[in-house]
Amino acid sequence: MTDLSPIHVIGGGLAGSEAAWQIASAGVPVVLHEMRGVPGVKTDAHHTDGLAELVCSNSFRSDDWEHNAVGLLHAEMRALGSIIMSCGDAHQVPAGGALAVDRDGFSQAVTAKLEAHPLVTIQREEIAGLPPEEWDSVIVATGPLTSPALAEAILKLTGEESLSFFDAIAPIVHAESIDFDIAWRQSRYDKEGPGGDAAAYVNCPMNKEQYEAFVDALIDGPKAEFKEWENVPYFDGCLPIEVMAERGRETLRHGPMKPVGLTNPRDPLVKAHAIVQLRQDNALGTLFNIVGFQTKLKHGAQAETFRMIPGLQNAQFARLGGLHRNTYLNSPQLLDRQLRMKSMPRLRFAGQVTGVEGYVESAATGLLAGRLAAAERLGKSLDAPEAHTALGALVEHITGGHLAGSKFQPMNINYGLLPPLEAPKIDEAGVKIPMKERGRAKKRLMSIRALRALEAWRDAA
Repeated sequence: MTDLSPIHVIGGGLAGSEAAWQIASAGVPVVLHEMRGVPGVKTDAHHTDGLAELVCSNSFRSDDWEHNAVGLLHAEMRALGSIIMSCGDAHQVPAGGALAVDRDGFSQAVTAKLEAHPLVTIQREEIAGLPPEEWDSVIVATGPLTSPALAEAILKLTGEESLSFFDAIAPIVHAESIDFDIAWRQSRYDKEGPGGDAAAYVNCPMNKEQYEAFVDALIDGPKAEFKEWENVPYFDGCLPIEVMAERGRETLRHGPMKPVGLTNPRDPLVKAHAIVQLRQDNALGTLFNIVGFQTKLKHGAQAETFRMIPGLQNAQFARLGGLHRNTYLNSPQLLDRQLRMKSMPRLRFAGQVTGVEGYVESAATGLLAGRLAAAERLGKSLDAPEAHTALGALVEHITGGHLAGSKFQPMNINYGLLPPLEAPKIDEAGVKIPMKERGRAKKRLMSIRALRALEAWRDAA
């Protein structure tokens, strides 16, 4: 065992779990503090005391490293020994071109691996206020559900007003209650996912009249009230379904209910006006979540409204949708490129509280915070990866990469955060690339460049 002083990680979500794993993997002891599991202490969104519990979707989104930025982030994290990616890969469920996981099996695997590591100590306790001064290296990874006492202490320390929005949770349906005389299995454009399944989604078709009635029900249905938080803006990547409907009657048909790339095998010549998709939510295939259907409809209205969807007229819900508050820092003003608070460098931050959005992005910042903190403890000099990598691009965004003078907002990883490349005109064999394919070819080159840069950074660390 090492005689190094431990690094403390506050929060056992995806970011905190990843940070703790990276620290321990570097040979440095770590204490992971998680308040869930303490009697009488809970959050508004979690259901268990397991580490890395997934509270919203069970999807890590696209696994295509060549043409999708989040798939590239997957690849970079795998190259760095990510516990989140290894456990996600081990517990994946069919999801077309995406990597989705059995949420219970995934959380249990992360918890078991951390509990088994000799350099990891898990303490079930709430850190109410700033960490003790004797903790000289701390990673705060408390996410959108930071305890009020800690959030207030951070607020006083920063002198900044926190920026907040609501994340919305999609409902989950029991598979046996789906009517497969109406619904069918197919992934959009029959695209295979990492598990090799090209029919991972359940599709429920709507004609125009059904769609219009459904939109009316969404708009007119009773909504949950949030009083003083009601005017907090939503993050556009997690809009409630009824908020999208209110933005225009065709919005849903061009969003989560778009009918393109799907053919009803019972009536292949007739195109649906809109299609609702469900994605497998657990390894047994007994639960499916309604894709993109985060909602603030009251529970009674949810069941009634969602049973208007053809194929879900008899749906039984394992979980109805809901909302939880999210809080993040004005990171460009407060954090340096080591993810340390400028005014108190013993504190690092990771996860959604930094202004990244999404499971994978949150875990990615935890990975970097853990590696940076471990290197510092070991007396090594380590900078964040360059912005050509997906990991480096996230750091660049949250520490100053947003548009100057604009309001800092959360961001998913996307190719727009990476330094641009000119679209290639010929491929590696010297063959001219058709104009419409050049965008994909450029993404592939950006991904190759990123992985090479990431591997060089890893090997030099």
